[in-house]
Amino acid sequence: TMDPFLSACTGIDAMTHAIEAAVSNAHSPITDLHALKAIELIKENLEKVILNPLDVHAREGMTLGCLEAGLAFSNASLGAVHAMAHSLGGFFDLPHGECNAILLPHVMEFNFPASDDQFRKIMKSLSLHGPKQMTSREAQKLILNEVNRLRQAIGIQEKLSDRGVHRTDIQELVGKALRDPCLVTNPRAAKKRDLEVIYEEAL
Repeated sequence: TMDPFLSACTGIDAMTHAIEAAVSNAHSPITDLHALKAIELIKENLEKVILNPLDVHAREGMTLGCLEAGLAFSNASLGAVHAMAHSLGGFFDLPHGECNAILLPHVMEFNFPASDDQFRKIMKSLSLHGPKQMTSREAQKLILNEVNRLRQAIGIQEKLSDRGVHRTDIQELVGKALRDPCLVTNPRAAKKRDLEVIYEEAL
């Protein structure tokens, strides 16, 4: 019975759980099984749930996808998306999943150089295909285009500036994000200036 916006926010939150768990510096073959299956299930069902909230089969797929994502991140932890989204959502009282959706592609782009192999596994779970000898840059573009497409398709189209965030807020947001434990398992070490840039890009 969740309305489309709540379904979108919770669904993209689960997708973020799965993606961050898959690239976490604490991931393992066991957590990868759950994370990659979650990505596959959510990719397959999230848009269906938004278009037809009464599609019970799609709801079932999302339920299982959320469970798989939970099993993954409760063991592999998360990363910079959640560290930054916790700060953002708490400071501006914004929906957690919406914060994740806005930040996710920017953090993925930052993390890609440190986790190329894992992102290529994510690419397969998203049912994305490219040239056999795909460069890292080509794979990155393909994945980011799909994440942005999915975000737009489920109705989360805003930037941070559309939600009342200003450049002058960034220092406060970064200060809190730096103290978030999720940052510890981000695959690429993120310093103060890194988080500032990501927030700036998301404006």
